[in-house]
Amino acid sequence: MENLFNPLFDYNYQANKTLITQALENSNYPAKCVEWLSHILNAHHIWNKRIVEEEASYTVWQLHKKTDWEDLHYENQRETFEILRNVDDFTKRVSYTSSEGKSYSNEVKDILFHIVNHSTHHRGQIATELRKNNIAPKELDYIYFKR
Repeated sequence: MENLFNPLFDYNYQANKTLITQALENSNYPAKCVEWLSHILNAHHIWNKRIVEEEASYTVWQLHKKTDWEDLHYENQRETFEILRNVDDFTKRVSYTSSEGKSYSNEVKDILFHIVNHSTHHRGQIATELRKNNIAPKELDYIYFKR
């Protein structure tokens, strides 16, 4: 299972890093994109913490300064790879309370897949918003990453 997730998280890392770099280079980066990119980083952090059964340091929609994104992103990736190296059973269920206060339980493998899928979803929203603001979005498809 680790062999499946390692390249997916490499891709996720590179795609988010590309967006972060573009944002840092653009003084007119749309506010909505700042919200979504902060949210991507927060959600990744929150899910990592749920897996390791620790308290999250950030809330779901907490805004971060663009200059802090690279460090947050790196730490998310580092922690995810630590999780991947140390998980004995990817079907282990993780119980958690959602941001809406509801209790749930999901398998580690499903949470890990969700992190990547969730990021992809919001990167699509960011691309749309960039186009609306006459900023050409970067090519972030997985297949381009694999070439």
